[in-house]
Amino acid sequence: MTNPERDPDELTLTPGRTDCGVEVMVPREVPLGGPRAMTVRRTLPQRERSLIGAWCFVDHYGPDRVTDTGGMKVAPHPHTGLQTVSWLFTGVIEHRDSADNHALVRPGEVNLMTAGRGISHSEVSTPAATELHGAQLWVALPDSARHVDPGFQHYQPPPVGGEGWEGRVFLGSLLGSTSPVATHTPLLGAELVLAAGTILDIDVDTSFEHGVLVDTGVVRVDGDEVKQHELAYVAPGRGSLHVEAGADARLLLLGGPPFGESIVMWWNFVGRTHEEIVGYREEWQAQITRDGVVVGDSQDVADGRFGVVLDDHLPPIPAPALPNARLKERR
Repeated sequence: MTNPERDPDELTLTPGRTDCGVEVMVPREVPLGGPRAMTVRRTLPQRERSLIGAWCFVDHYGPDRVTDTGGMKVAPHPHTGLQTVSWLFTGVIEHRDSADNHALVRPGEVNLMTAGRGISHSEVSTPAATELHGAQLWVALPDSARHVDPGFQHYQPPPVGGEGWEGRVFLGSLLGSTSPVATHTPLLGAELVLAAGTILDIDVDTSFEHGVLVDTGVVRVDGDEVKQHELAYVAPGRGSLHVEAGADARLLLLGGPPFGESIVMWWNFVGRTHEEIVGYREEWQAQITRDGVVVGDSQDVADGRFGVVLDDHLPPIPAPALPNARLKERR
């Protein structure tokens, strides 16, 4: 998914704290564009917290009726230096990318796209989708892997469960289930569904920091109340998370060790310096314009760092203007 903001902020992302506190973060709403538009709830990054492990971007949307919003229609757009993780609760989305991958995103199945040195892709809800509800997540790639070739992985995790709860582990290991999906830093990603009154003590890696995104219901995480659409951050140092469901609840549990690297993220690009981001933007604009005008069909896009999304006839998304100030890198 693209960052839909017309004037995206410069974000210099730095490693998180290493104490054992719990922070509760509320989302801000970002429209995907137009008067009949899907609105996403963005809980990461925020000014007070930029990363949870390597997770650097959390958008949460729906449930939205497609007849009201027009569904998802995200035309070809570029990425560098990250992996995208798509997870749906309801609906179906068609994915196409310039590495010749064509797949459907379905509920309970994870699609992970590695941008690496550069990729472009599109995401469009299918005609059969009457409702869309899910999360779009980004993972920052470490310096050692950020120039790898682009790629794509798909996995349907089996359910695991016990009295009053069920889970699906789509990245990493949890609750006796391990995902085979490859990542470039240790990561955890899981969906948990809890019945009202359920108390679950989850064994976790003490070196990980964690985020608990509440999709539905209200829960308490290690004693702190977390309401619907909020994201609770739990710092490293705990060997278990204590989760209590005050009502029927569905959660996403994300985690990983503190990233340990500073990155600059602007629009859909993750880099390390101002010059890199400027260069990525210039390369994308050069691919998608002719005589200074954006081409009307993705099939007319020139080949280059970001490739061409085959069989997608939507006009590509132009990059917004860079801010007047120099993008800062902090270490």
